[in-house]
Amino acid sequence: MERPERAAAALGAQPRANGCSGVAHGALRNGYVRGLPAPDTQVNQIVHNGGLYKRPFNEAFEETPMLVAVLTYVGYGVLTLFGYLRDFMRQWKIEKCQNATERAEQKDFVPLYQDFENFYNRNLYTRIRDSWNRPICSVPGAKVDMMERVSHDYNWTFTYTGRVIKDIINMGSYNYLGFAQKAGTCQEAAAEVLSQYGAGVCSTRQEMGNLDKHEELEELVARFLGVESAMAYGMGFATNSMNIPALVGKGCLILSDELNHASLVLGARLSGATIRIFKHNNMQSLEKLLKDAIVHGQPRTRRPWKKILILVEGIYSMEGSIVRLPEVIALKKKYKSYLYLDEAHSIGALGPSGRGVVEYFGLSPEDVDVMMGTFTKSFGAAGGYIGGKKELIDYLRTYSHSAVYATSLSPPVVEQVITSMKCIMGEDGTTVGKARVQQLAENTRYFRRRLKEMGFIIYGNEDSPVVPLMLYMPAKIGAFGREMLKRNIGVVVVGFPATPIIESRARFCLSAAHTKEMLDTALKEIDEVGDLLQLKYSRHRLVPLLDRPFDETTYEETED
Repeated sequence: MERPERAAAALGAQPRANGCSGVAHGALRNGYVRGLPAPDTQVNQIVHNGGLYKRPFNEAFEETPMLVAVLTYVGYGVLTLFGYLRDFMRQWKIEKCQNATERAEQKDFVPLYQDFENFYNRNLYTRIRDSWNRPICSVPGAKVDMMERVSHDYNWTFTYTGRVIKDIINMGSYNYLGFAQKAGTCQEAAAEVLSQYGAGVCSTRQEMGNLDKHEELEELVARFLGVESAMAYGMGFATNSMNIPALVGKGCLILSDELNHASLVLGARLSGATIRIFKHNNMQSLEKLLKDAIVHGQPRTRRPWKKILILVEGIYSMEGSIVRLPEVIALKKKYKSYLYLDEAHSIGALGPSGRGVVEYFGLSPEDVDVMMGTFTKSFGAAGGYIGGKKELIDYLRTYSHSAVYATSLSPPVVEQVITSMKCIMGEDGTTVGKARVQQLAENTRYFRRRLKEMGFIIYGNEDSPVVPLMLYMPAKIGAFGREMLKRNIGVVVVGFPATPIIESRARFCLSAAHTKEMLDTALKEIDEVGDLLQLKYSRHRLVPLLDRPFDETTYEETED
């Protein structure tokens, strides 16, 4: 595959230094604070990195208190012990077995179900399953209506009561700019296109499914991103998983952040390329892998890698952290590799005009070889896109599985994206879009600051609208979700295996549609539940992510 290589190579520039220096209290390094001098002292976490950063980069991950970590492990140990006891009771018919099991006639076959995965699902996950998959029956805006359900068998099955819980403050949806709405210009434009084009296209883009609306959308996306060309896809997950295999293959090397989304992981594995993992947002780890890749080449043959592709996200959806893009680009230029940037959560949510993490850092879109994003969050629609050089997009139109085999985007969905994107760009003749971007930034900083003042451990960057609040203990995952719902606040709680086993959390997603009154109401209830469940663990001891112990072992997946 030569054309994308030539396109990416055209972006080459002189490498810049990648050294970091500390400021403020002698404890600052790469934007993290190791120890605060006092809880009420203001600390400016400013990164000086060879002039790469044009703005403060404030990001912190507070250390898990030792007692909390021990009690969390003990909690999982007790649950595991009782799980084995209940499995024993089920085996001897003392307790009814309600989970999927292998049939006796198939005992000599390869098992369909993995033992540990099944054990975790039936004995740990099922106990708090009521915290997920709650059905809503309204637009997922700032407030939602939810169908009430109850379980009489400890969450194995649910029964709907017929009652609808009204006006729940929605703190979980990715509706960053508030475009998920049932009234307004976006809804009116989508309804008009629905009446003209219908709901579905029933064909792929390469056959009879290429509409003028698709062409208009792609031209608009390219202008919005500041790139030569762009292509839209019907599913955000497939945008990653089906396009990465078209860009790299056997003999190529992928360097992937350890916290990348499952779609990036799947795309990397499907490509057949060698995969090596670097520590999250850790530039020393990434640079070491780049050096080793260039010095040692491919395993066994020692030939140079055909391509080296770095995979990162703009905002990491579980950590609330923002990629250190200036440093990644500097390393990419220094070692002549390629960069794939997933802006699913950052496009629309970051930057003065909502153009994502590239604009947030004041960088040039030309420095990113592959710019990927989705329409499912800030634009209130569905699908994804890839932007970059015209040669790259032309290549993907021919070789991407999503382009060749997937059905085209639904016309009303396309119109929703077009209308919302024009609103953000100000091409609708109003300043509504710009005001929403600014409102989201204000809501984010206000909400994060208030939670930290209350004493919660909050992860991530102060400008990230994804706000993880640490729960740690398994019993508190379900308890927090239930208590918040009792108070008419809808939240998302997350635990293992989506997070490390001792880092369960609640994840709030801020929106421009949230008013200050809504946020104050939510904060009041969170404060109350935090006291009830004793969740205020913060001791204001922030540990630099890059100062965590780093072993030189790398994880590698190869296709022999």
